[in-house]
Amino acid sequence: MKNSDAVWDLVEKKREAFFSLSDRVWDTPETNYKEYSASAAHAAMLEAEGFRVARGIAGIPTAVMGEAGEGGPVIAILGEFDALPGLSQEAGVAEERPLVAGGNGHGCGHNLLGAGSMMAATAVKDYLEANRIKARIRYYGCPAEEGGSSKGFMVRAGVFDDVDIAISWHPAPFAGVNNPISLACNEINFHFSGRASHASASPHLGRSALDAVELMNVGVNYLREHMPSTARIHYAVTDTGGHAPNVVQARATVRYLVRARSLPELLDLSARVRNVADGAALMTGTTVRSEIVSGDANLVGNTPLESLMHSHLERLGPPVFDEEDRDLAAKFQETFSKEDIASSFERFGLKVRRGVALCDTIFPPESGNGTLVGSTDVGTVSWIVPTVQMRGATYAIGTPGHSWQLVAQGKLPAAHKGMEHAAKVMASTALDLILKPDLIAAAKADHAARLDGTPFVNPVPNDVDPPLPEKRDA
Repeated sequence: MKNSDAVWDLVEKKREAFFSLSDRVWDTPETNYKEYSASAAHAAMLEAEGFRVARGIAGIPTAVMGEAGEGGPVIAILGEFDALPGLSQEAGVAEERPLVAGGNGHGCGHNLLGAGSMMAATAVKDYLEANRIKARIRYYGCPAEEGGSSKGFMVRAGVFDDVDIAISWHPAPFAGVNNPISLACNEINFHFSGRASHASASPHLGRSALDAVELMNVGVNYLREHMPSTARIHYAVTDTGGHAPNVVQARATVRYLVRARSLPELLDLSARVRNVADGAALMTGTTVRSEIVSGDANLVGNTPLESLMHSHLERLGPPVFDEEDRDLAAKFQETFSKEDIASSFERFGLKVRRGVALCDTIFPPESGNGTLVGSTDVGTVSWIVPTVQMRGATYAIGTPGHSWQLVAQGKLPAAHKGMEHAAKVMASTALDLILKPDLIAAAKADHAARLDGTPFVNPVPNDVDPPLPEKRDA
C-alpha cells in the first residue's frame, strides 16, 4: 500500500467531524478580524484532535495555530474562515433568498477552506503518530483574507520563519494545481483636508477636499493608459465630507486598491498614484495624507511542489460526484449567464463543454493565461516559504465568485466531497515531503532561484497595524 492510500484513509475517518466544522462556520459568517466563533471552533477542534494550540498569534485575536509532532521538517497547511458582507443566503436553494437582510455570507467558500486544511493536517498528524515519524505538521487558521491581509501581518511577526513548506487550497469549480499567478496589491486611504466656507456667499475662501478627490480620480484614470496591462486600480469614495451642496467640503477620503503583477511593479505604481494625489492637492489648495490599510505580495510559484501535488491529483482522480449532485448543480447553472459558464472554463484553460455542471477532470498545471486573477495574502507567505496551492472543486461550473450562489452551495454534499478531495491531496503531498527530504531540498532550491536576490518588501509596512475591532461585538 502506498503512503498516500493510508493517509487518504485517515482523511475519510474524519469526514463527518470536519463536514460539521465547515457547516458550523458557514452558520456563523463573520468578516475581517471578527471571526470569533470560527476561530474558537477551529481552536476547539485542534485541541480535540490532540494538537498543541496557540491562540492570538501575531497579536491577532482570531488567528490560531495548532502543531503536532516533534523534530524533523515543519510542514504548514494554511486555512481561512472569514466571510463577506452583504451575502447572507439560505443554503441549498437556487434562488436569491437572504437569511438576514444585509447580513454576511461565505461567498468565497472559506468555511470549507479552513475545515479542509485542518482535515488534511489532522490526517498527517495521525499518520506521523502511528508510524513514529519525526516531523511537525502545523495548521494555521488565518483570518481576514478578504482585504485584511492577515498573513502579511503574520509574516511580519515571524510566525512562518521556521516553516519548511507551506500548503494551501481554495474552493473552485475545478480541481487542479493552482497556476501561481496573482497580483501584488496595496489598499491605501487618501485623506484630503481643505477649508470650509459658504459655497455661494464666500466660495473664494473655501478649499474643497471633495474637488481634490474628484481631480485625483480623473488623474488616475488618465494614468491607466500608461501602466502595465496586467495592473489594476480600483477606488471608492468613503467620505464625501458631507451632504450639503451649499458647504465647501473641508474633508474627503478616497480608498484606492492598487494591483500589479510583481512587488517591484506595485511599489512603482503606488508611488505614481501618490504623485497624482499630491497633484490634486496642489491644484485645489488642500493637503493630503495617505495611509496603507492592507497589502499582499504576488504569488511565487514552485515547480517541484506543483509537480508533486499534480502527481497526487492525477493518482486520486477528480472528486466523485453523483447524479443528485450534478442535477442540483445544473439548477444553479440556470441562474448563471452563458458568459459566466464559458469564463469559468476559460479561466482554467479548459475547452467549454455545454451541459457539464460539475468538475469531472483534473486541469493540467499552469492552466489559464493568468489574465483574470486577483490578489491573495498567501502570496506574502510564498515569498518567504516555498508554497503550493490547489483548487478544489466544490461548486457548480460558472458560479460567480463572491455571490449568493456560491454561499448557497457551501453546505451541499458536493461541497463536502470537494473539500474531502482537497484534504486528501494536501495530506498526501505533505506526507511525501516529510518522507522524502530531497523533495524539500528541491523546493527550496527552486524558491531561491526564482527570487534570485530580489529583496522581499512586505506590502504591510512596519508602522501599519491590522484593523482590529475596538471591542468584540456583542
